[in-house]
Amino acid sequence: LEEPTDKRMFVLAAALKAGYSIDKLYSLTKIDKWFLQKFKNIIDYHMLLESLDQQNLKHDILLAAKQIGFSDKQIAGAVKSTELAVRKQRGECGITPFVKQIDTVAAEWPATTNYLYVTYNASTHDLPFPGGHIVVLGSGVYRIGSSV
Repeated sequence: LEEPTDKRMFVLAAALKAGYSIDKLYSLTKIDKWFLQKFKNIIDYHMLLESLDQQNLKHDILLAAKQIGFSDKQIAGAVKSTELAVRKQRGECGITPFVKQIDTVAAEWPATTNYLYVTYNASTHDLPFPGGHIVVLGSGVYRIGSSV
């Protein structure tokens, strides 16, 4: 834990599962407590999922898992099911992502460019979808300075 390596986050996860406190991890790693708490939230939710089987994976738990950022494959692994079964259940529950638009002009005027992303942390689409669609896969990441 004290030495930063590419495996450190896995050791952090194991430490959190073993019951290490945020304060103890901070004293060992000097990672900001805010980040450690966020990481703990993820680990705690994963442990909740591991305590369930797919039959007990109710709508609100599945939705929260998607909102936290778990993939169907990760959820399936935690509840000892398959990715396909979780995806099917998610569809039956009506849990689908919403399309949102990146505001490329910081609300100075209405954005007209279609830089889009999908999220489970929304309740409506930003754009209507009246007909045919084109999806661009692998267009790259958006980050500060990338001139979106």
